Amino acid sequence: MRKTFVLDTNVLLHDPNALNRFQDNLVVVPIEVVEEIDRFKRDPSEKGRNARQISRLLDELRQKGNLAEGVPIDDTGGGTLKVVFCRAETLAQLPPELKSGNGDNNILAVALEQRLQEVMGSQPPVVLVTKDTNLRIKADAVGLIAQDYTTDKVDIADLYPGFCEAWVSAELMDRVKEAAGLPLAALPEGCGGAAGLQANEGVTLVDQAQPTHTLLARFSTRSAALHPLQRAQKAKLGRIQPRNREQTFALDLLLDPDIQLITLVGKAGTGKTLLALAAGLNQVADERLYERLLVTRPVIPLGKDIGFLPGDLEEKMGPWMQPIIDNLDFLLGGGDEGHPQRGGQRAPRNSWTDLKGMGLLEVEAISYIRGRSIPCQYMVVDEAQNLTPHEVKTIVTRVGQGTKIVLTGDPYQIDNPYVDAESNGLTWLVERFKGQPLAGHVSLSRGERSELAELAANLL
Repeated sequence: MRKTFVLDTNVLLHDPNALNRFQDNLVVVPIEVVEEIDRFKRDPSEKGRNARQISRLLDELRQKGNLAEGVPIDDTGGGTLKVVFCRAETLAQLPPELKSGNGDNNILAVALEQRLQEVMGSQPPVVLVTKDTNLRIKADAVGLIAQDYTTDKVDIADLYPGFCEAWVSAELMDRVKEAAGLPLAALPEGCGGAAGLQANEGVTLVDQAQPTHTLLARFSTRSAALHPLQRAQKAKLGRIQPRNREQTFALDLLLDPDIQLITLVGKAGTGKTLLALAAGLNQVADERLYERLLVTRPVIPLGKDIGFLPGDLEEKMGPWMQPIIDNLDFLLGGGDEGHPQRGGQRAPRNSWTDLKGMGLLEVEAISYIRGRSIPCQYMVVDEAQNLTPHEVKTIVTRVGQGTKIVLTGDPYQIDNPYVDAESNGLTWLVERFKGQPLAGHVSLSRGERSELAELAANLL
């Protein structure tokens, strides 16, 4: 059944291509939305860019005909777009509390007017689409059907984990260790044989006769077979060794030069950033596979911002990069002799400055990454859960020849007020690149930072 979708401003600012997402339905844009887009178009942020893109798109559609009467959105006979005014008599039908005439109320009035046309039988059923929770509540109160814009949402509970488990015989486990690996067709139904595996998906093989006997493997699309994980054992990672199977899967992906994009999702303390930096330093300083380690993260504060930071770009980025500095300090620090409980004293180190002085480390402000081309580098994007899908697309499309990019984050620790656990760029990227031979993903769930950190992550 065809429907009439009335769009709120935040839908278009969130996704400037939203007009093309409603197939063959009628899309109604209230004139109040056009006014709000006009106010945003001078904003230098992503919202401003999206507002300008929407304005250009509406102007192109205007050339096809009268927007008030409706114009086709594309040339394939799909949806129709109309720009509608809010009539005063319709606004008067709102409850007294909603007659103030502000932006949301004007959009509600337009939706109500479209609803009256639906009742008269001249228009399909009306649905108000908005990302504003309060506006959806208002719409429900006046009898309108309201929905969130869910085109780019990912159900976090069903997020692709990046690995699975298969119960097989001991003979099949031995075949994995052969040079040709274990063909996917040899797996029994229900554990990868019939359903299939995603590209670069990790598999825990469990012996059916002896469940304590397990083997970690990864599915390769090139050979269409399972191969054992060996890279983490051969790499020189110093103090870093995988402490659980998820970290083993993650390190195997991080150390594989054929995989160019990796996403690591997990709660605090699971080792996402530490593993990414350890693998990066190994491949930059030891293996010489990449020219430098490039680290960036969104500058979104937790809580109230303390204001502008003094100094040049490097000095301004210092506080934001402190978590990265802490991890590098741990990776390049001493052993037990520096442990305070063992009586040792940790010598002063300046690993951050040393790596930058040798040209092995570069810090990039994510705000200035647009337009860059980044070849032959190992790139780590930390706290990527605070990025929008558009920002993630901008970053990934900066990757040049020979560059590996790793995005890490925790969808449950989001400080960006405009995204949530289901609409952030990190989880969106995981689902979009699932099954691609150049990409790999692991969801980490077991915390290894400390007993207290793991308890806090689970209880608080």
